[in-house]
Amino acid sequence: MSDLLTDNIAPPAVAGVLVAAETDRFGTPFAFLDAWFNVVLSGKDTSGAACSVDTNRKLRGGPPLHIHPDQDEWFFVREGAFDIRVGETMHHLKPGDSLLAPRGVPHAFANTTETGRMLVTFFPAGQMEDFFHIASAMTSPTPQQMAEVFAAHGMKVVGPGLVPR
Repeated sequence: MSDLLTDNIAPPAVAGVLVAAETDRFGTPFAFLDAWFNVVLSGKDTSGAACSVDTNRKLRGGPPLHIHPDQDEWFFVREGAFDIRVGETMHHLKPGDSLLAPRGVPHAFANTTETGRMLVTFFPAGQMEDFFHIASAMTSPTPQQMAEVFAAHGMKVVGPGLVPR
């Protein structure tokens, strides 16, 4: 199986790593659940310290309630509106709002508008890039199959997704 963080990717140049608007860091954008994803910062660029994905969502909804035991997840809403549950608290975010979901705390989010866009960053990068690429290649996975892919990449599904209001 391919490891996207190590396969034939040169280390970042001293001048930095530019990712043009509306493009993917490696030229391989992908669809997953209800969104189009572009990796805009790779764990390879940060020695594993962080990775960021730009998600452009065309449907209401989002992922199941889950936990990252070893990663913080930071959300920055660019367009639309999102409900984000962190622990037992529900947050309602609009463009320009951001929220940190600390590692070990159950969280889920749902796009609550017809379209929404959010930058999501993981600290450290962990296996998130591989997770997104592997999960996005699955055709109509069952909740059990999706939970298994989450688990194989260091996460645990602990409940259903949020119902968009």
